[in-house]
Amino acid sequence: MTSADNRRTGGAGHRHGAVKGLVQSHQPSLNESLNGEVQAFLTDEDQLHTYDDLTKVNPVTPTTVLQCLQARYSVKVFYTHAGCTLVALNPFQPIPDLYTLDVMKEYHCAPQPQEFKPHIFIVAEEAYRNVKGQLEPVNQSLVVSGESGAGKTWTSRCLMKYYATVAASSVTKSQDTVERIERRVLDSNPIMEAFGNACTLRNSNSSRFGKYIQLQLDRGQLLVGASVQTYLLEKTRVSCQPANERNFHIFYQMMKGATAEQRREWKMSHGQHFVWLPNSERTREEDCFHETVKAMVHLGINAERQKQIFRILAGILQLGNLNFSSSMDESQPCDLEEQTKDFLQRAAELLCVPAEELQTCLIVRMLKAGKQSVLKPCSQAECSMRRDCLAKVIYAHLFEWLVTLINNSICADESTWCNFIGVLDVYGFECFYINNLEQLCINYANEKLQQHFVAHYLRAQQEEYVTEGLQWSFVKYQDNQSCLDLIEGSPISVFSLLNEESRLNRTSDAKTLRFRLEKELHVNSNISWDKFSKDPHFTVAHYAGKVNYQIQGMVEKNKDPVPAELIKLLQKSEDPLLHQIFSDKETESPNSKGLSKVTVVSKFKNSLESLMKILHTTTPHYTRCIKPNPDCKPLTFKKEEVIMQLEACGIVETITISAAGFPIRILYKNFLQRYGLIEKRSDFKPWSRRVDMEADDSVFIRQEVEKLLHSVLQHDDVDPLHKRENEKHNSWVHCGRTKVFLTQLMLDLLEDQRKKILSRCAFSIQCCWLRYLRGKRRARQQSAILIQAVVRSWLVREQVKRWSRAAAVIQKAWKKRRAQLKSLADAELDNAEDLVEEEQVLNPVVMEPGSVQLSKSTKPVTVRGWPLGLALASAPSVTVSLTARGFQKIMYVMACLNLNSRRGEYKVETNQYTQELASIRAQPRGSIKLHCKRSPLLYADRQPDTKSFVTGFNEILLDKTL
Repeated sequence: MTSADNRRTGGAGHRHGAVKGLVQSHQPSLNESLNGEVQAFLTDEDQLHTYDDLTKVNPVTPTTVLQCLQARYSVKVFYTHAGCTLVALNPFQPIPDLYTLDVMKEYHCAPQPQEFKPHIFIVAEEAYRNVKGQLEPVNQSLVVSGESGAGKTWTSRCLMKYYATVAASSVTKSQDTVERIERRVLDSNPIMEAFGNACTLRNSNSSRFGKYIQLQLDRGQLLVGASVQTYLLEKTRVSCQPANERNFHIFYQMMKGATAEQRREWKMSHGQHFVWLPNSERTREEDCFHETVKAMVHLGINAERQKQIFRILAGILQLGNLNFSSSMDESQPCDLEEQTKDFLQRAAELLCVPAEELQTCLIVRMLKAGKQSVLKPCSQAECSMRRDCLAKVIYAHLFEWLVTLINNSICADESTWCNFIGVLDVYGFECFYINNLEQLCINYANEKLQQHFVAHYLRAQQEEYVTEGLQWSFVKYQDNQSCLDLIEGSPISVFSLLNEESRLNRTSDAKTLRFRLEKELHVNSNISWDKFSKDPHFTVAHYAGKVNYQIQGMVEKNKDPVPAELIKLLQKSEDPLLHQIFSDKETESPNSKGLSKVTVVSKFKNSLESLMKILHTTTPHYTRCIKPNPDCKPLTFKKEEVIMQLEACGIVETITISAAGFPIRILYKNFLQRYGLIEKRSDFKPWSRRVDMEADDSVFIRQEVEKLLHSVLQHDDVDPLHKRENEKHNSWVHCGRTKVFLTQLMLDLLEDQRKKILSRCAFSIQCCWLRYLRGKRRARQQSAILIQAVVRSWLVREQVKRWSRAAAVIQKAWKKRRAQLKSLADAELDNAEDLVEEEQVLNPVVMEPGSVQLSKSTKPVTVRGWPLGLALASAPSVTVSLTARGFQKIMYVMACLNLNSRRGEYKVETNQYTQELASIRAQPRGSIKLHCKRSPLLYADRQPDTKSFVTGFNEILLDKTL
């Protein structure tokens, strides 16, 4: 057995012991023994970092949990399981090779990711696999909580990157028309963070709004779209930044990343100072203008639209530099300071509104008295407030427009997706030196999420144990329901009193509101007041600690008044984007009835209620981000800071319930549907029909479930230490009235057994299928061989036939050709007619030795040959006798020599007479002998003429013959 198995055994034994210890009531002895166990546990410090699940810690106390987390943090291990929750410690520095693609594939492809080291990817993969759950698909929600600076935004970014990687479609869409949806989902993050995040005292990249991102999956669990829901943007940060904090990132990105041409277009000089951009000299990692622009391009925001966005933002910055001087006459409006008039002109040009109308809207307000409108000059404070209101309303509506644009770009059609995985990233719990309405809403949202966790896990699970008949003693936990009743309760609460004050048509008074709060809510122990404080405020005891809220200005912020003339001015803007954003906005009359006004807390409460409804319909997965130190220093662990967060979010109670309880609960029918195949008996096979049985058979189903569990626990693969009857049902599994309660270890065992059976069945099916494929392949091969043999034999026969026909044609043609040649030769040699004797006067040249005069030829032809040429040259005094066998030979010799009869008795003339060439086809087959009556030696002193000679085939014949 491995060390992990030993730890699991210890955890299971502790679980059973914890249940017994909770039932007993010997408190003093229990405390003494607990202190001893804690000391004994902490002595082995070298092994504390090995506890990857805090439920294995024995005993579970804040001290032991804190020591284990510190030990793991010291060895750079930042994720730890805490029952159903994952604890993530922020290292405050980049950790290479922790979130790479290889790590993602490793967790995604693992058969049991829980066996790997704790990681945020385990939570992501568990939610991804649970979308197609055991019986029916269930939507999932990943709740990332923690205080500001704990690492929630980074964790949410990692989750989105994980799903965009593992759930990406292998088929790429048309790149010419639309980018891949995974790329667009990831590109929405830089834009949302640039326009919605800012640097605060507790976090350099603090989310100043809440967002819930739904990753839409189709039936194949592929990412096809996403949608973003936002909550309560802190728009007051545009015009008011607390000390040592900064404005939204996008303004600093523009200042540091703009080109010279862009600065001229935005009317920003290099040395210009903006009041609303404090601490601009500091360089932050988030000041990445080019990444924001690149993300805009990927989401379909073209260059022209980008120019319009940045011009509006530049106009907001120019508004911040406007200062007003009070008028000596109250009936006259305030004047702009001389040095700020240029900023007014720039702001008007950037916002594309007339400068005179802009100035009038800032210094004069319109009041309605019946049907008449009255213009009233504003005081210096009111002018500044209207300037800030203009900037806030422009930025808030621009942010809403961006969110809508992102949703239109990444959201899929409802028919293409069926399930979703939601990632919730909200602002963390905040407690500053001065806290106002924004912090109250932010902490209220965290209270709602904490209550969701308490109601879903800490309270609901324990109540279900009792209902199902388990012997359970309730684990005490911190319930924050009373704090929620204080903030949002009915009929009297902080929100209700704040709304009443906001809807009254009177000037708000901080002291009046404090008096009402103290009078109506003094019975609630979660609120208190400091009577000696000069500034009116109240203190709320949240689950994460006490926070003092300043009352001054809270009512005005809740009203969030927007003068109608400002909206009308923006509606008349010549800027296309600004005109589009405000064209459909209805102006609210300041004299409308109080009950019809929608306040900030009302809108935020309604949106948060809709979020909670979504969370209640999904399966939640919790990730608790812990901030190790308040200064955000790398790898620095402050025990006081961590222990406060552990106690506030109920980590210790969660570990205690997870260690002693059963986190997995399955109905009997569903259990048999999934695990009934483990039992080999025949009565377990038709469970698809038994699940439809009536409720009267529930006892029988429970008995069958117990038999199945008994057989599984008695299997040879189970650890023999856990085969004892007294520990089977107490530590690993319990059968309730309607459900089976399982530990993670028992569920792993069942899944392992089921997987083995399915593997054997799959192996048998594969064998049969392979056998079938092999037989089918063999039959196809034999058929192919037979077909090939038949085809080849037919081809050979056809080839032979073609050869035979071709040979016959060739033979016939050759015979015909040979016959034609023979007939032609016969016609040339045998069909010559006798020529009529002609009296011809010989040319004197003929009388020259070695020449013969041919008939009808004026040119003498020299006959080459020795001594025949000498003999012929002496004609007519020399008598030549030719002896040949056959008439053809005689004719041939005479035709070749072109000789005329000396006596003129006859002459021979051929077809080639004029070309001095006899026919080659008439070559004789024998020798030709020439007999001379007189010896040629008598003429040995004669020489043939070398100037003229016989050419062509005659020369060859003569050489051969003679």
